[in-house]
Amino acid sequence: MTKLSVLDFVSIVEGGTASDALAASARLAAHAEAEGYHRFWLAEHHAMPGIASSAVSVCLAHIGHATSTIRIGSGGIMLPNHNPFVIAEQFGTLEALFPGRIDLGLGRAPGADGRIARMLRKDLHGAAENFPQDIVELQAIFAGDERLPLQATPGAGADIEMWILGSSLFGAQLAARLGLPYAFAAHFAPSQLDDALRVYREFFQPSEQCEKPHVMVGTNAYAAETSEEAYLLASSMDQSFVALRTGTPGKLPPPVPGYRDSLPPQAAATLNAMRSVSAIGTRAEVGEKLAALVRRTGADELVLAGNTYDPAAREKSLSLTMEAMKTALPA
Repeated sequence: MTKLSVLDFVSIVEGGTASDALAASARLAAHAEAEGYHRFWLAEHHAMPGIASSAVSVCLAHIGHATSTIRIGSGGIMLPNHNPFVIAEQFGTLEALFPGRIDLGLGRAPGADGRIARMLRKDLHGAAENFPQDIVELQAIFAGDERLPLQATPGAGADIEMWILGSSLFGAQLAARLGLPYAFAAHFAPSQLDDALRVYREFFQPSEQCEKPHVMVGTNAYAAETSEEAYLLASSMDQSFVALRTGTPGKLPPPVPGYRDSLPPQAAATLNAMRSVSAIGTRAEVGEKLAALVRRTGADELVLAGNTYDPAAREKSLSLTMEAMKTALPA
């Protein structure tokens, strides 16, 4: 069966706190582990009132202590925001704490609007141009390359599984050239999914980490007892997306019945386009939709986004989805 993984935004809900969100994320990771999910990833976002995962490496230590076998990692670290040596030390430390379980997914977006450059005191445009070289430097640091002026401790010799993340052809081309696994963010930017995977596979060059192309596709997944309930659960993230696109991001709101139907045509079209790679419905419906996505993309793995206002609803959704996939795509 295609491997299933989880992407969590550590959502701070209306009326809740960052502490609540971090506790819920740890419970979700433990639940995902018990259900047989392969990875649990967190994404770097900044200055987002509804997301508590800005310090990804710190959050991953919290997740690691709440679990024992599931792989944990970044989906992803926005490398232009950081110095590669420091990221090597952070993820080397995580690997020392949780050996054989650490993934380092890397992206080149800032994870916030243009103000983040000023707050970080960095030329993020220039740093993004250096993204490929910074990844090669990270590989050299983890390999303990003796030509480097310093060795990272922890870091040198760390068993880190590196990934390239993307939502365009650039990331696909880079992952292919470096021979790294590639994760496409179809859960929020699906328009170039098929072209990016074609480019990645066509130009892939084997490496020590990957002998052949390895693809993960990000998708939204909400499974519930009824379709109506599933779409109701999804309405919290739908509201967050619309708020973000209109410049008013906030905490994750409670679900609203019929939310999509209430939107003006342009907003509804934008939301539907962004959510076009989604599996929302009953257990059987979600299984069918995810199986169709696997057939369409040939994905080796799926990573499921889909935060909910009620954390227990997300846990149930993951359980139903795993059950569905065992039927829809048996081993």
